[in-house]
Amino acid sequence: MSSIVSQRSESALAHWREYLIEAWALGVFMVSAGLFTALLEHPSSPLTHLIGDESIRRALIGLAMGATAVALIYSPWGKRSGAHMNPAVTLTFLRLGKIAPRDAFAYIVCQFVGATLGVLITLWILRDAFAMPPVNYVVTVPGINPLVAFMAELAISAVLMATVLVLSSAPRFAPFTGLAAGCLVFLYITFEAPLSGMSMNPARSFGSAVIAGIWTDFWIYLTAPLLGMQLAAALFIALRTPRRAPCAKLCHDLRQPCIHCGYRPPEATS
Repeated sequence: MSSIVSQRSESALAHWREYLIEAWALGVFMVSAGLFTALLEHPSSPLTHLIGDESIRRALIGLAMGATAVALIYSPWGKRSGAHMNPAVTLTFLRLGKIAPRDAFAYIVCQFVGATLGVLITLWILRDAFAMPPVNYVVTVPGINPLVAFMAELAISAVLMATVLVLSSAPRFAPFTGLAAGCLVFLYITFEAPLSGMSMNPARSFGSAVIAGIWTDFWIYLTAPLLGMQLAAALFIALRTPRRAPCAKLCHDLRQPCIHCGYRPPEATS
């Protein structure tokens, strides 16, 4: 009996590196979001006055965040965990049967923790420049009204997940999945952000909201991304033949072990 218990305890801790990577990745993303938003939007920043057009500044923020996402996805650590960085992504792969329930739970907990710590670190670095409007802890709030924001979040989340599933399931295009995801982040921040704030990520919105104490229509950012990605997954399974979803990694590097599909590099099989 004791050996069974010890084996279960060991297996429960076996993937702790991947869990911590998820916290690290989303934390870095939040720090990047805070730094670039303050650099391009805060009234005391020279760039805010140099670039008078708000749409251009938003495009530059989108470019920075898209590049951050790509860098995290293709980093050695991102390749190890799969770089979900988003509870809606993790829950979608759970629905597809591509991640174990225990791993999904730990991923989601670490994503929420990582997002919150990322906001706290950014606040420590920037102080009032991060806390005061218009940066305002980079909170996500509706731009027009809650209904428009909900539909926009649902749509962009569905398109992102559909893109990930289609590209990553095709061997020829799978290496470009992370790049495509980063390009969508850039486009969404540039063009969609005025509608909903552009979240797609319950943990990302939570991290800002819990530190700022601003929960305006938070339900949108908790539900719309998940519903949109689940819808994309359902359509992918319904339309694809054979009905097989890809591994739960945005970049499946053959040099990295995979806790999701069980792959091990030759040198790691011993």
